[in-house]
Amino acid sequence: MALDMTPEQKATGKDNFNRAVGKLAEDDAQQQDQGITRRRFMQGLIAAGITIPISAAAYFGYRNHGFPNTMRPVRAGIIGCGDEGGVLVGEHNPNFVEFIAYSDVRPSNRRRIFLGQPGTPRKGFNHHYGSAAKDRIRRYDNYQEMLADRDIEMIVIALPLHLHEKVAVEAMDAGKHVLCEKLMAWNIAQCKRMIRKADEKQVLLSVGHQRHYSMLYAHANDVIGSGVLGDIRHIRALWHRNNVRPNPDPATRAERPMLDSWYPIIPGEDRQELESRLASLDYRSMEELVRWRLYQRTGGGLMAELGSHQLDAASIFISAIQRGNSDAPVDPRKKRPLSVTAVGGKHFYRDNREVEDHVYCIYEFPGKTYDTDRDDIIVVTYSSISTNGFEKYGECVMGSQGTLVLEEEQNAYLWGIQGRSTEVTVNTSGGRPVLDASSSTAPAERQAASTGANAIGQNAPSRGYREEMEHLAYCIRMLGDNPSPEQRAEFKPRCDGRAAMADAIIALTANKAMKDKARIEFRDAWFEDIREGSPVPEGASR
Repeated sequence: MALDMTPEQKATGKDNFNRAVGKLAEDDAQQQDQGITRRRFMQGLIAAGITIPISAAAYFGYRNHGFPNTMRPVRAGIIGCGDEGGVLVGEHNPNFVEFIAYSDVRPSNRRRIFLGQPGTPRKGFNHHYGSAAKDRIRRYDNYQEMLADRDIEMIVIALPLHLHEKVAVEAMDAGKHVLCEKLMAWNIAQCKRMIRKADEKQVLLSVGHQRHYSMLYAHANDVIGSGVLGDIRHIRALWHRNNVRPNPDPATRAERPMLDSWYPIIPGEDRQELESRLASLDYRSMEELVRWRLYQRTGGGLMAELGSHQLDAASIFISAIQRGNSDAPVDPRKKRPLSVTAVGGKHFYRDNREVEDHVYCIYEFPGKTYDTDRDDIIVVTYSSISTNGFEKYGECVMGSQGTLVLEEEQNAYLWGIQGRSTEVTVNTSGGRPVLDASSSTAPAERQAASTGANAIGQNAPSRGYREEMEHLAYCIRMLGDNPSPEQRAEFKPRCDGRAAMADAIIALTANKAMKDKARIEFRDAWFEDIREGSPVPEGASR
């Protein structure tokens, strides 16, 4: 994200982050008799010198509960086998989730979900289950028939946005647990219906904001909550892409010489099979079916597809700021923004799309003392543009004593106020952690860096797709058939319907602010009241 990071500065920033994580783990290890959490206990084990590989399952506390030895994988069906469905299938762990059924109206997607796409996370069923996958995984041309399959316990929904609520409610009515891709629903009234249905049917509803399951982001939250960055007043988030690319299809190149990822070529096999059936499928054209992200009726634009992820991350960071260096539960109301101001529009593409290709937002969030000091504000800026990918996507958390950068969900860099080339460590001053310039050659510093690197994991950080499915399967098995209220409170997804609805409110209200070029203030009732007819953000009800 930083424009002028040299390779040396990146290496320094990464080592600094590892040292900070390691030092916090060492401090936790010294306080194990004070009732620390499971996550911190795992860090303490590392700090104590137990060099076991740390997986997200261990870190988040759902390893060692019988998968796959005494607990069978949760049997799942997937509805929607396109880009996101392909990622979920590609990243799933068959020890936790076993896909036994699939459904998609598009023949190109039905073929791709088995074969996958080389060089992408979309590995396909064949990668996990071998060449016999076609024989063992049932195809349903009508997803309602899949919902009647009693063998299926969990439904994964990776459909166009406007179908999320309809299919999720039908699945929960059939007694299935649900993992729904983000954004949770097309409008907030639909989000609230999904939450009410999950409560009514006593099933689990999880939504795919995968940063809730990322070890990298969890450790970043620890660093932020420790106070080492000092007084945080600004978080900068962006997801910039240059989507313009030459059209590879000779048949359509003259009509449309350039394409972008939201304007894919419509496969001939899809046209041949579906063009005469569009009305029955509730689509107005093949373009709306295949390029659904471009239209208001079927998608939610850049804020729904990209901005929701990063405002979710920013709100989690702010929850860490408000929590401080403790394991006390975070008040979910604290991470809600106070207001949003936004501009955006179709500034580049001259075609029939209806959604913005550039968005720029300013959010105001409450600081730790906002209840008594109305000037205690944290500002989050967000931008997503479609014409320039000069900076990698990510988040930059800026404090009075240091800066933390999360880049592409893969890297974290930490710098103190001394500059990006300075190595730092975490010391305690007056009971508060602070960043100090320090040489990394000292044995204690090398140990801290090693501890931090081991805490984050031995491989490239996971983006959380695998973990969100593992965790939901774990919760399903731990609840069993007749769970108590206490079990339901303990074993629930890290991003359940209420958490995901907050993300939807934050994203869709920005769309309204862009449309009106206005500042909109958020209201508590939007987030808290899920009764039928309850308040929703104006414009987010659509």
